[in-house]
Amino acid sequence: MIGSEAKAMRLELDDYRDSATKGTVDFLYRLSDLVKGRSFLQVNAVRYGGGMAEVLRRLVPMLTSLGVDARWEVLAGDQEFFDVSKRISNALQGQEQVFTEQMSQVYLKINRQNAQVLNLDADLVMVHDPGPAALIEHRKGGKWIWRCYLDLSQPQRRAWSFLRHFVVRYDAAIFSVTGFAQRLPIPKFLIYPSIDPLSEKNRELSRAEVSQTLDCLGIPRDKPILLQVARFDRFKDPVGAVATYKMVKKHYDCRLILAGGGVANDPEGEAVLADVQTAAGSDADIHVLQLPPEADREINALQRGATIVLQKSIKEGFGLAVSEAMWKGKPVVGGTAGGIADQIIDGVTGYIVHSIEGAAFRVRHLLKNPGLSQRMGGAAREHVRRNFLITRHLADYLTLLKIYTQ
Repeated sequence: MIGSEAKAMRLELDDYRDSATKGTVDFLYRLSDLVKGRSFLQVNAVRYGGGMAEVLRRLVPMLTSLGVDARWEVLAGDQEFFDVSKRISNALQGQEQVFTEQMSQVYLKINRQNAQVLNLDADLVMVHDPGPAALIEHRKGGKWIWRCYLDLSQPQRRAWSFLRHFVVRYDAAIFSVTGFAQRLPIPKFLIYPSIDPLSEKNRELSRAEVSQTLDCLGIPRDKPILLQVARFDRFKDPVGAVATYKMVKKHYDCRLILAGGGVANDPEGEAVLADVQTAAGSDADIHVLQLPPEADREINALQRGATIVLQKSIKEGFGLAVSEAMWKGKPVVGGTAGGIADQIIDGVTGYIVHSIEGAAFRVRHLLKNPGLSQRMGGAAREHVRRNFLITRHLADYLTLLKIYTQ
């Protein structure tokens, strides 16, 4: 990390005093004194797209600013590799997939090629998700931790058997939700993902900035806005969000915005987008926005401009869009998948629902009671402050570095 960027992040760490709970920043400075000079490498498969990459983009320079020798390496692969990785991820989350010997060889080849060019030498190496998991075969020293964001509670047996062969060789594994984990002969940790309140996606915006951005996106503000921010993926159930809106629309004149895109190299994104457009039909109050990976300001403005936020995922890793929306003071109506229920306090910061009908009922209730919606939004922001900000995430990683590099 270049010196100027590290310096900027050092200044920002004190800026978190206004966002984090009292004493958090001082605690981080004290904790970092215990691990200064130690090397910490993060490895994943994508530079852009998804909450994991967003967090790494901020955590790595923050670690550097605190005196840790922090680096971030990204796996280089071709489209065939990313297609295989997507199949593996879907299979691990319980979706039936064809997984052949040829696919496993493609996966191993790319990991082997990357091991020859990446600098994997560090006191602590954290490898994120299935894509680069096989790099463990090429470890050169230090301690290695596998960080998994996927729901492994009911994986396709063949895919998990293949990946487990590598996972058990790590020194520990980290999961985002207790129920995601499989039995493993290595230590397991629970660490929630986080959002950065100072990032472009989450920083404060004026009403004028919100209005200007929504105008640029072609979104009128003449009626309540229901919003779901999620990539166009079947697990995110954008078609279910459309069905929820149509039920609400019978009682309240409102708009639905589905804002997303595809994580880079996702071969299924276009097909899901086509299904969403078919479900939306000619309804002028349904806005389907295909946003580029760098559309952080647009997402920020959409979440601030929304009346109620939906997260209708049927399979989910953690779903940071929930915390993002709650940080902006919005009640969230979300499903039970993945980490969504870990973020929402049912009846306090939003509602947890089990069906399209349930989602529509809760949305109608909030639209009918704007005072309740406002109170829930305030409680939601405080809940995120205490549990899901990047300052807490940074403390977790510094603690791991201390534990594993004694």
